[in-house]
Amino acid sequence: MVLFLLLIFVPNQLTRTLWCIGNQSTVMGLDMYLEKRVYIGAEYKHRNVKGKVAITIDGKPVKISFNKISTITERVGYWRKANAIHKWFVNNCQEGNDDCREAYVSKEQIEELLKICKTIKKNKDATAIEQLPPQEGDFFGSTDIDEGYYQDIDDTIKILSGLVKEKEWDFSIYYTASW
Repeated sequence: MVLFLLLIFVPNQLTRTLWCIGNQSTVMGLDMYLEKRVYIGAEYKHRNVKGKVAITIDGKPVKISFNKISTITERVGYWRKANAIHKWFVNNCQEGNDDCREAYVSKEQIEELLKICKTIKKNKDATAIEQLPPQEGDFFGSTDIDEGYYQDIDDTIKILSGLVKEKEWDFSIYYTASW
């Protein structure tokens, strides 16, 4: 049996990984991320940023110079093969370009997607589903309007509701997907 790992590097894009075992291959599926970024600008003394960074990995400290931190990134959402949600982000935040690049997502866009998802959850009607149709694609998962589709809707409501509840919108949101 042949076992090898093929890494495909695409400049300015995330790496795609293809595992091949014998005559079968398994490609990573659609993984989707929503990140919250807070600009703190600790490198500028006039901002008067105070704090400490104490991070360890496997018990070993990670060296980070606090006075060089400009932005803190927090993953606030993750989906796996939620292709209808992915299609919405591509069409509404990436100008229709499905190319694995990150895209800025405005508060209004977060609120719009949340409203669509809540309507679908409440009514499960064809009109709402037309606003968030599944997307076909290699390794994007099922395109059926089934339990998995509605689970993606529920997951999205939980993720986005947390963001909308933030009292101060003093951060930026970015969406990225890879497959």
